[in-house]
Amino acid sequence: MRSQRIFSYTFLAPALLLFAAFTIYPVISSLILSFQKSNGGVSTFIGFANYTRLFHDDIFWKALTNTFIIFIIQVPLMIILALILANLLNHQLLKLKGFFRVSFFLPAVTSLVAYSILFSIMLQEDGIINNVLGMIGIGPVGWLSTPFWAKTSIILAMTWRWTGYNMVIFLAALQNVPNEIYEAASIDGAGKVRQFFSITIPSLKPVILFAGILSTIGTLQLFDEPYNLTKGGPADSTMSLGLYIYQNGFKYFDFGYASAIAYVVVVLVAILTFIQFKVTGDE
Repeated sequence: MRSQRIFSYTFLAPALLLFAAFTIYPVISSLILSFQKSNGGVSTFIGFANYTRLFHDDIFWKALTNTFIIFIIQVPLMIILALILANLLNHQLLKLKGFFRVSFFLPAVTSLVAYSILFSIMLQEDGIINNVLGMIGIGPVGWLSTPFWAKTSIILAMTWRWTGYNMVIFLAALQNVPNEIYEAASIDGAGKVRQFFSITIPSLKPVILFAGILSTIGTLQLFDEPYNLTKGGPADSTMSLGLYIYQNGFKYFDFGYASAIAYVVVVLVAILTFIQFKVTGDE
């Protein structure tokens, strides 16, 4: 038994070493770094100074507010659209199911940078979207130059990319819901809308929670869209926590402060995940 145990750990050792080197060590190192300040390449321990600095940092609070606005609007919108699409594409009478499923999922495999650049081109003052709006008598919209529309542009871009991803998750879960339940509901006189709210949503409750948690984590780490579309502007109106971490770490080389902000994001993710578990009634 002892030799078999050693033999098993021998096979596990490479994976464990890689996990320790690229996951455990960076997590611990960044936590220690959040209590330090680097000056001339020399790091000094400053206690909770980086964390107390957050309370007086207007840009941090702006980034936090922007992130939560995008989170509150985009995540529910995306989950609802994904649920509706999954329910429609699961219908037995629908033709070309494979084509539609692949079409809606394709944005999820598109490069983050590529699709952000594509949206930035389409949303320019003289871009294709404003040209189409001009044809129906709507003046050019400052999609990337005004605070409100800049946030809207990011929400639209994220929804376009991630709705299909969540749709596939819901669609896979719907395959496990017996058709007999829907047939019995139809016999009892329940319409499609009633079936959706009384059968589909309760059956997908654990999967909806899973998708909500993944979307929460992704939104609080939001970086690519603001960086490629607006650079956090105009006037920091689209500055996200992820982008602010990047700026402090790789633009101002204040890695201690950037690490402190990163651990604030970790705490926020834990709190929001706990709230989602409580709201859904799962322990």
